[in-house]
Amino acid sequence: MQAKGHVSWRRAAALALPTAAATGLLVFGMSNGAVAASFSVSGNTFKVAADRLEGDGFAQYGGIASQENGTKHPTAVSAIRDAELYNLCQSVNASNPLTGRVILTINAGGGDRPATATNLVLDVDELRGDTTFTNIEIGRDASTLNKGGEGAKGQAGLFGQQADHVTILGLQQVAWSTTAGTFALTGLRLKVNVGDDAKECF
Repeated sequence: MQAKGHVSWRRAAALALPTAAATGLLVFGMSNGAVAASFSVSGNTFKVAADRLEGDGFAQYGGIASQENGTKHPTAVSAIRDAELYNLCQSVNASNPLTGRVILTINAGGGDRPATATNLVLDVDELRGDTTFTNIEIGRDASTLNKGGEGAKGQAGLFGQQADHVTILGLQQVAWSTTAGTFALTGLRLKVNVGDDAKECF
């Protein structure tokens, strides 16, 4: 069974799509195990884009990202056991009154050498892309999810979904946090972009 769609969603809209720390970038938010963020998130979201994402073992359920000051952000937790991201871009807006516009970007996974991750878990605020699921189960009790990697499950009685495989073309994502057991960024390039022409991933 496959499901296809082009979608855009925000906040707690965790029903129909898949889906670090202080700096808000993926590469700085790694930890062992596939659990939603166990750290306090910063007050900024960050953006992730990729030409294509291929994921073996996918699960999704509702979650909460919490700041140190107690502010809570409803999220769609998306977990992928093994992921490949082609032409990956990550960006965070670090602008402030003292320095003006500052955008920190990370690029990796170009050509035929994708960035790879295991036990990848994202607290997602918004996601867009052309998406194909293989063998999807929608409406499963979140506490019984078993395909998204180690510990990737939600609370009993809440909505969940999972699939054997997910493909997302033209991925554009806004997230509060990401964790991963391992994250290999092939051909990594990190750049601090300053000035009015500094651009985010999208």
